[in-house]
Amino acid sequence: MAGSRPRPRAGHARRGVLTALLGAVAVAWLLPARLLARRSGQDQQAERRKRKWGMAIDLDRCTGCQGCVVACRVENNVPIAGPEQTALTRGIFWMDVVTVSEGEYPRLTTQFMPTPCNHCENPPCIKVCPVGATHISEEGIVAQIFPRCIGCRYCTTACPYTRRYFNWQAPEFSPEERAHLNPDVSVRPKGVVEKCTFCHQRLRAAKERARAEGRELEDADVRKLPACAQSCPADAIVFGDLADSDSEVARRARSPRAFHLLEDLGTHPKVVYLRETKWTE
Repeated sequence: MAGSRPRPRAGHARRGVLTALLGAVAVAWLLPARLLARRSGQDQQAERRKRKWGMAIDLDRCTGCQGCVVACRVENNVPIAGPEQTALTRGIFWMDVVTVSEGEYPRLTTQFMPTPCNHCENPPCIKVCPVGATHISEEGIVAQIFPRCIGCRYCTTACPYTRRYFNWQAPEFSPEERAHLNPDVSVRPKGVVEKCTFCHQRLRAAKERARAEGRELEDADVRKLPACAQSCPADAIVFGDLADSDSEVARRARSPRAFHLLEDLGTHPKVVYLRETKWTE
């Protein structure tokens, strides 16, 4: 008929459909490969930036001034239990200074040992928590989710360093103390367990400042970041990335005086101590 269009041949139609299908298959095959390659590059970059936060405490420098204990309590809103509750071993100390005496008077020596949470790489506390209230972050900080804690205290029993504390009563602060509570740290209620967090609120703020300035977080940004390290007048406490061999904390960790508490338990603490010089002579 005049003006009618010729019908396409069946072979041409089949070839067109086949070409379209092959193109779709090629796109479906190449796209995941490209995404996988891009993701692999991102993973490698993230792996290079992966950090392992830790602390080094030089016992040769510690004078037992208790400045780290006070600074930690103020920074992290740690309540004061009072003499009666403390006598019942219900005091809360995210950072404490243990004194170890040796010898007899007049030949008596005393060693001071600051003791925060050890933030173990293989922490027994997280393995026994039935509700996942405690966990270890990708950067090695053992954290506590206070609203999730049910107060079973399995973690306090499992911790070989006794660095976890249970709130036996609601925290009480005087009007003066309440006016100076740190708004960046939540006040824990009665019935939950709490512990040292390496002042993660300060670490988060340092990361945000570095990001706003368009640069990577540097060792100088974190070396004295936790309240205990910042307040130490003898520079006995330093904080940083143990995965960075050039960091001050990694340098101290390589010292021949370096050791960990209860190393034989396999907890792999990220708090490194440097024994007093007298023990290496």
